[in-house]
Amino acid sequence: MNFLSEGFTQALGLLLTLDPETFAAVRATVVSTAYAMTAALLLGLPCGFILGYCEFPGRRFLRLISDTLLAFPTVLIGLLVYAFISRRGLLGDYGLLFTLGGMAVGQAILALPIMISLTAQAVESLDARCRQTLLTLGAAGWQVALATICELRFAVTMIAVTAFGRVITEVGIAMMLGGNIKWETRTITTAIALETSKGEFAQGIALGLVLLIMAFAVNATLTVLRRRGRA
Repeated sequence: MNFLSEGFTQALGLLLTLDPETFAAVRATVVSTAYAMTAALLLGLPCGFILGYCEFPGRRFLRLISDTLLAFPTVLIGLLVYAFISRRGLLGDYGLLFTLGGMAVGQAILALPIMISLTAQAVESLDARCRQTLLTLGAAGWQVALATICELRFAVTMIAVTAFGRVITEVGIAMMLGGNIKWETRTITTAIALETSKGEFAQGIALGLVLLIMAFAVNATLTVLRRRGRA
């Protein structure tokens, strides 16, 4: 087990010296995840709210589709997106393959069902008496919807964190759409997989520590926001 202790020591050295290769993977991860989460939030939250709040024909079928896509294999997402953004695909002219933007497209598709289904579930789980009380007091439809959104603020934050964790730890999509190109599209997870397969544990451990720190920072921020909201 000496190789683990030596790898951990070397990993700390890479982090403390701000090793360029290590932090290039961190940068690629942060950028692609930011793109993907922005798209997932802008599209997923409104769709999830409508799916859980409104009654319309086909609603149950759409909910079933969204829930089914929660188990959508990541390699299949990568394959489908690859087919669209490759040179022979419909979006081939945009040059998205093996770029951070291309990875973000696949990661956004991965996060969308999470945002939609969990938001719809959160809306449906609200006490129905709250909506009825607001309507009784003469609130307009948009005021009821706004009040519902305010009630969901902590649930939405948790949903966003769940989607973030799914996206930032993903390997298959990043490997297929990004190509694991050094200095460009090599992310934390693909770098860990590559370095471990080569027997180089130092950089893998260093990047794993960065991943843990990022997860801790996100959850610590969430805890602070909760406490302030309850104060």
